[in-house]
Amino acid sequence: MQHNYINEINHPYCCSLYIYAMHDAYSECTLGCISMASHFFFLCTLLTFSLFFHGISGAIPEYVVINEVPTQEGGIKFDKVIGGIPYTKKIMRHINKYIWYKVFKQNTPAEQKPLDNVTVFIKDFVGVEAVTWGSDKINVSAVFLRDYPGPMDLKWEFTSLMHHEMTHVFQWNGEGKTPAPLVEGIADYTVLKANYFPPGFTKPGSGDRWDEGYVHTALFLQYCDELVPDFVAKLNKMMRKTYDVSFFQNLTGKPVEELWNDYKAKYANQSFEGIQG
Repeated sequence: MQHNYINEINHPYCCSLYIYAMHDAYSECTLGCISMASHFFFLCTLLTFSLFFHGISGAIPEYVVINEVPTQEGGIKFDKVIGGIPYTKKIMRHINKYIWYKVFKQNTPAEQKPLDNVTVFIKDFVGVEAVTWGSDKINVSAVFLRDYPGPMDLKWEFTSLMHHEMTHVFQWNGEGKTPAPLVEGIADYTVLKANYFPPGFTKPGSGDRWDEGYVHTALFLQYCDELVPDFVAKLNKMMRKTYDVSFFQNLTGKPVEELWNDYKAKYANQSFEGIQG
Protein backbone atom coordinates (compact mmCIF):
# COMPACT_ATOMS: atom_id res chain seq x y z
CA MET A 1 0.00 0.00 0.00
CA GLN A 2 1.31 3.42 -0.96
CA HIS A 3 1.80 5.78 1.94
CA ASN A 4 0.06 9.13 1.55
CA TYR A 5 2.79 11.62 2.63
CA ILE A 6 0.85 14.56 1.19
CA ASN A 7 -2.16 13.96 3.38
CA GLU A 8 0.01 13.59 6.48
CA ILE A 9 1.79 16.85 5.73
CA ASN A 10 -1.57 18.59 5.23
CA HIS A 11 -2.64 17.56 8.73
CA PRO A 12 -2.14 20.56 11.09
CA TYR A 13 -0.13 18.59 13.65
CA CYS A 14 1.95 16.87 11.01
CA CYS A 15 2.43 20.18 9.28
CA SER A 16 3.91 21.65 12.46
CA LEU A 17 6.21 18.69 12.85
CA TYR A 18 7.24 19.05 9.25
CA ILE A 19 8.00 22.75 9.70
CA TYR A 20 10.04 22.09 12.83
CA ALA A 21 11.86 19.29 11.07
CA MET A 22 12.62 21.52 8.14
CA HIS A 23 13.76 24.27 10.55
CA ASP A 24 16.08 21.84 12.36
CA ALA A 25 17.47 20.59 9.08
CA TYR A 26 18.03 24.16 7.92
CA SER A 27 19.69 25.01 11.24
CA GLU A 28 21.95 21.98 11.06
CA CYS A 29 22.81 22.83 7.48
CA THR A 30 23.50 26.45 8.41
CA LEU A 31 25.63 25.49 11.40
CA GLY A 32 27.43 22.95 9.27
CA CYS A 33 28.20 25.58 6.64
CA ILE A 34 29.39 28.01 9.32
CA SER A 35 31.56 25.29 10.83
CA MET A 36 33.02 24.45 7.44
CA ALA A 37 33.61 28.12 6.70
CA SER A 38 35.32 28.62 10.07
CA HIS A 39 37.47 25.57 9.48
CA PHE A 40 38.39 26.81 6.02
CA PHE A 41 39.21 30.27 7.42
CA PHE A 42 41.39 28.69 10.12
CA LEU A 43 43.30 26.64 7.55
CA CYS A 44 43.83 29.70 5.34
CA THR A 45 45.06 31.71 8.33
CA LEU A 46 47.42 28.90 9.33
CA LEU A 47 48.75 28.67 5.77
CA THR A 48 49.23 32.45 5.63
CA PHE A 49 51.22 32.48 8.86
CA SER A 50 53.23 29.50 7.69
CA LEU A 51 54.14 31.22 4.44
CA PHE A 52 54.86 34.46 6.29
CA PHE A 53 57.29 32.88 8.73
CA HIS A 54 58.80 30.78 5.96
CA GLY A 55 59.48 34.02 4.12
CA ILE A 56 61.23 35.45 7.16
CA SER A 57 63.35 32.50 8.17
CA GLY A 58 63.89 30.67 4.92
CA ALA A 59 63.75 26.95 4.28
CA ILE A 60 65.86 25.04 6.81
CA PRO A 61 67.74 22.29 4.97
CA GLU A 62 67.61 18.65 5.93
CA TYR A 63 70.54 17.50 8.05
CA VAL A 64 72.05 14.12 7.26
CA VAL A 65 74.77 12.46 9.37
CA ILE A 66 76.53 9.22 8.40
CA ASN A 67 79.05 7.42 10.59
CA GLU A 68 81.00 5.32 8.08
CA VAL A 69 83.28 3.78 10.74
CA PRO A 70 81.02 2.85 13.69
CA THR A 71 83.30 -0.02 14.81
CA GLN A 72 86.57 1.94 14.69
CA GLU A 73 87.76 3.86 17.74
CA GLY A 74 87.09 7.27 16.21
CA GLY A 75 83.60 6.22 15.15
CA ILE A 76 82.91 4.76 18.58
CA LYS A 77 84.00 8.02 20.25
CA PHE A 78 81.72 9.90 17.89
CA ASP A 79 78.76 7.82 19.10
CA LYS A 80 79.63 7.41 22.78
CA VAL A 81 81.50 10.59 23.73
CA ILE A 82 80.12 13.21 21.33
CA GLY A 83 76.55 11.98 21.14
CA GLY A 84 76.51 10.55 17.65
CA ILE A 85 73.93 11.34 15.00
CA PRO A 86 71.23 12.87 17.29
CA TYR A 87 73.63 15.40 18.84
CA THR A 88 75.19 16.29 15.48
CA LYS A 89 71.82 16.96 13.84
CA LYS A 90 70.79 19.08 16.81
CA ILE A 91 73.86 21.33 16.67
CA MET A 92 73.73 21.53 12.87
CA ARG A 93 70.31 23.14 13.09
CA HIS A 94 71.44 25.48 15.86
CA ILE A 95 74.65 26.48 14.05
CA ASN A 96 72.81 26.95 10.74
CA LYS A 97 70.47 29.49 12.35
CA TYR A 98 73.32 31.13 14.26
CA ILE A 99 75.26 31.68 11.02
CA TRP A 100 72.23 33.03 9.15
CA TYR A 101 70.88 35.37 11.80
CA LYS A 102 73.80 36.27 14.10
CA VAL A 103 76.90 36.14 11.89
CA PHE A 104 75.69 37.04 8.39
CA LYS A 105 72.45 38.82 9.37
CA GLN A 106 70.57 37.01 6.61
CA ASN A 107 66.89 37.22 7.56
CA THR A 108 65.25 36.37 4.23
CA PRO A 109 65.59 33.44 1.81
CA ALA A 110 66.79 35.85 -0.88
CA GLU A 111 69.90 36.57 1.21
CA GLN A 112 70.61 32.97 2.23
CA LYS A 113 72.38 30.27 0.28
CA PRO A 114 69.65 27.85 -0.89
CA LEU A 115 70.40 24.27 0.11
CA ASP A 116 68.16 21.21 0.26
CA ASN A 117 70.38 19.32 2.67
CA VAL A 118 73.72 19.35 4.48
CA THR A 119 75.51 16.04 5.01
CA VAL A 120 78.20 15.18 7.56
CA PHE A 121 80.34 12.06 7.10
CA ILE A 122 82.50 10.57 9.84
CA LYS A 123 85.26 9.07 7.70
CA ASP A 124 88.61 7.34 8.12
CA PHE A 125 91.20 9.79 6.75
CA VAL A 126 94.26 11.69 7.97
CA GLY A 127 95.74 15.13 7.31
CA VAL A 128 93.07 17.57 8.56
CA GLU A 129 90.37 17.57 11.22
CA ALA A 130 87.60 18.12 8.69
CA VAL A 131 86.97 19.41 5.19
CA THR A 132 83.92 20.92 3.48
CA TRP A 133 83.37 19.93 -0.15
CA GLY A 134 80.74 20.15 -2.87
CA SER A 135 79.14 23.17 -1.08
CA ASP A 136 76.96 21.02 1.19
CA LYS A 137 79.08 18.12 2.48
CA ILE A 138 81.43 17.92 5.46
CA ASN A 139 83.93 15.14 6.11
CA VAL A 140 85.08 14.79 9.71
CA SER A 141 88.19 12.70 10.36
CA ALA A 142 87.58 9.72 12.62
CA VAL A 143 91.35 9.62 13.11
CA PHE A 144 91.24 13.15 14.53
CA LEU A 145 88.38 12.17 16.87
CA ARG A 146 90.35 9.11 17.98
CA ASP A 147 93.59 10.97 18.70
CA TYR A 148 92.34 14.37 19.91
CA PRO A 149 94.59 15.26 22.89
CA GLY A 150 92.77 18.29 24.34
CA PRO A 151 92.90 20.79 25.97
CA MET A 152 89.10 20.92 25.71
CA ASP A 153 86.90 17.84 25.91
CA LEU A 154 86.13 16.07 22.63
CA LYS A 155 82.44 17.05 22.46
CA TRP A 156 83.33 20.73 22.90
CA GLU A 157 86.05 20.49 20.23
CA PHE A 158 83.68 18.75 17.80
CA THR A 159 81.09 21.50 18.30
CA SER A 160 83.75 24.15 17.68
CA LEU A 161 84.84 22.34 14.53
CA MET A 162 81.25 22.21 13.27
CA HIS A 163 80.90 25.99 13.67
CA HIS A 164 83.91 26.41 11.36
CA GLU A 165 82.82 23.88 8.74
CA MET A 166 79.16 24.92 8.70
CA THR A 167 80.28 28.49 7.99
CA HIS A 168 81.96 27.22 4.82
CA VAL A 169 78.65 25.67 3.81
CA PHE A 170 76.66 28.91 4.15
CA GLN A 171 79.15 31.71 3.41
CA TRP A 172 79.50 33.51 0.08
CA ASN A 173 82.96 33.31 -1.51
CA GLY A 174 82.68 35.51 -4.60
CA GLU A 175 81.92 32.41 -6.69
CA GLY A 176 85.45 31.17 -5.96
CA LYS A 177 87.20 34.54 -6.27
CA THR A 178 87.64 35.21 -2.53
CA PRO A 179 91.16 34.27 -1.33
CA ALA A 180 91.24 31.06 0.72
CA PRO A 181 92.84 32.74 3.80
CA LEU A 182 89.92 35.18 4.03
CA VAL A 183 87.41 32.36 3.57
CA GLU A 184 89.09 30.47 6.43
CA GLY A 185 89.31 33.63 8.51
CA ILE A 186 85.56 34.18 8.26
CA ALA A 187 84.94 30.58 9.32
CA ASP A 188 87.13 31.08 12.40
CA TYR A 189 85.38 34.41 13.03
CA THR A 190 82.17 32.41 13.55
CA VAL A 191 84.03 30.22 16.06
CA LEU A 192 85.24 33.32 17.91
CA LYS A 193 81.82 34.98 17.90
CA ALA A 194 80.18 31.81 19.23
CA ASN A 195 82.81 31.61 21.99
CA TYR A 196 84.04 28.22 20.82
CA PHE A 197 87.71 29.10 20.49
CA PRO A 198 90.04 27.64 23.17
CA PRO A 199 90.72 30.39 25.74
CA GLY A 200 94.22 31.84 25.67
CA PHE A 201 95.11 30.11 22.38
CA THR A 202 95.91 33.23 20.32
CA LYS A 203 95.76 36.86 21.37
CA PRO A 204 94.43 39.84 19.36
CA GLY A 205 97.21 41.59 17.46
CA SER A 206 98.98 38.36 16.55
CA GLY A 207 100.00 37.42 13.03
CA ASP A 208 102.20 38.93 10.33
CA ARG A 209 99.58 39.65 7.63
CA TRP A 210 95.86 40.37 7.60
CA ASP A 211 95.36 37.55 5.10
CA GLU A 212 97.35 34.97 7.04
CA GLY A 213 94.12 33.05 7.47
CA TYR A 214 92.29 31.22 10.24
CA VAL A 215 92.44 32.80 13.71
CA HIS A 216 94.87 35.60 12.74
CA THR A 217 92.47 36.84 10.07
CA ALA A 218 89.46 36.13 12.31
CA LEU A 219 90.82 38.40 15.04
CA PHE A 220 91.49 41.12 12.47
CA LEU A 221 87.91 40.80 11.19
CA GLN A 222 86.71 41.08 14.78
CA TYR A 223 88.62 44.37 14.99
CA CYS A 224 86.95 45.56 11.75
CA ASP A 225 83.61 44.68 13.35
CA GLU A 226 84.42 47.10 16.15
CA LEU A 227 84.99 49.87 13.60
CA VAL A 228 81.92 49.09 11.49
CA PRO A 229 79.06 47.20 13.15
CA ASP A 230 78.22 43.98 11.28
CA PHE A 231 81.33 44.40 9.12
CA VAL A 232 81.68 40.67 8.44
CA ALA A 233 78.00 40.34 7.52
CA LYS A 234 78.32 43.26 5.10
CA LEU A 235 81.56 41.89 3.63
CA ASN A 236 79.98 38.47 3.13
CA LYS A 237 77.01 40.08 1.34
CA MET A 238 79.37 41.93 -1.01
CA MET A 239 81.13 38.66 -1.85
CA ARG A 240 78.04 36.91 -3.16
CA LYS A 241 79.09 37.16 -6.82
CA THR A 242 82.65 38.47 -6.77
CA TYR A 243 85.50 39.72 -4.58
CA ASP A 244 87.83 42.69 -4.52
CA VAL A 245 90.17 43.82 -1.75
CA SER A 246 88.66 47.31 -2.15
CA PHE A 247 85.58 45.99 -0.28
CA PHE A 248 87.46 46.73 2.95
CA GLN A 249 87.88 50.40 2.00
CA ASN A 250 84.30 50.61 0.76
CA LEU A 251 83.07 49.54 4.19
CA THR A 252 85.56 51.30 6.48
CA GLY A 253 86.97 54.20 4.46
CA LYS A 254 90.50 52.78 4.79
CA PRO A 255 92.54 50.38 2.62
CA VAL A 256 93.00 46.97 4.18
CA GLU A 257 96.76 47.47 4.73
CA GLU A 258 96.11 50.66 6.68
CA LEU A 259 93.49 48.84 8.73
CA TRP A 260 96.01 46.10 9.46
CA ASN A 261 98.63 48.61 10.57
CA ASP A 262 96.09 50.31 12.86
CA TYR A 263 95.12 46.92 14.29
CA LYS A 264 98.73 45.95 15.00
CA ALA A 265 99.46 49.34 16.54
CA LYS A 266 96.43 49.14 18.82
CA TYR A 267 97.46 45.86 20.40
CA ALA A 268 101.17 46.71 20.41
CA ASN A 269 100.34 49.80 22.43
CA GLN A 270 98.16 47.79 24.81
CA SER A 271 100.99 45.30 25.35
CA PHE A 272 103.45 48.15 25.99
CA GLU A 273 101.07 49.78 28.44
CA GLY A 274 100.69 46.43 30.20
CA ILE A 275 104.46 46.12 30.55
CA GLN A 276 104.77 49.69 31.85
CA GLY A 277 102.00 49.08 34.38
